[in-house]
Amino acid sequence: MDLNDTRFNPQNCGSCPIRHRAVCARCDGDELDLLETMKFYRSFEAGQTVIWSGDRMDFVASVVTGIATLTQTMEDGRRQMVGLLLPSDFVGRPGRDSAPYDVTATTDLVMCCFRRKPFEEMMVRTPHVGQRLLEMTLDELDAAREWMLLLGRKTAREKIASLMAIIGRRDAALRLKGGKAPLVFDLPLTREAMADYLGLTLETVSRQISALRRDGVIELEGKRHVLVPDLDRLLEEAGDDTDGGLVV
Repeated sequence: MDLNDTRFNPQNCGSCPIRHRAVCARCDGDELDLLETMKFYRSFEAGQTVIWSGDRMDFVASVVTGIATLTQTMEDGRRQMVGLLLPSDFVGRPGRDSAPYDVTATTDLVMCCFRRKPFEEMMVRTPHVGQRLLEMTLDELDAAREWMLLLGRKTAREKIASLMAIIGRRDAALRLKGGKAPLVFDLPLTREAMADYLGLTLETVSRQISALRRDGVIELEGKRHVLVPDLDRLLEEAGDDTDGGLVV
């Protein structure tokens, strides 16, 4: 795909929908102007590979809209989904010129990309970018530790509730919605993908989603549109504290 993909109209950084959470969140006007000179947008259709593990990666990027998965393949061909990339998440590592994982668009995906070398040079000159990237890296580490607990100790019901809480709270944060309003969001993963990600069978995922709906923890419109009337109750079902124990 052309690096200067035009299916997504470039926009000013100040009006970007992920501006307050992305790697550029702490940048001032001059720094945003500098980022404007090195950025380009790329868009991918659902199911399309963004980059293969081991491929040279000449750019770093923020997810603007859509969801992508990180997948690792073992020598015998077995594959494991090891992470989700949600809007505002950062793709790539400054100082590393190859991709450690396969990155695949789960939904239609738009990424705001920066050419790697100019971005690395900007990090040296601009502390705001480096500081924000460090914060995001530490958040990612906390999320990975939370995921270790989820996969290793939580029940199937708690796993499903945890995943819904993570996605729902991230969606609310991006939309700047807080308070006690019900969470409303679309699940970005099919039930098959959820089963793969959570280490469950498809039948178990479907059964637990139905149980959460039957017990009033969630409401469903179709298979993907979710309403959570009471976030505290969902967090209790996830086995997490209601004071914000989940990393989002």
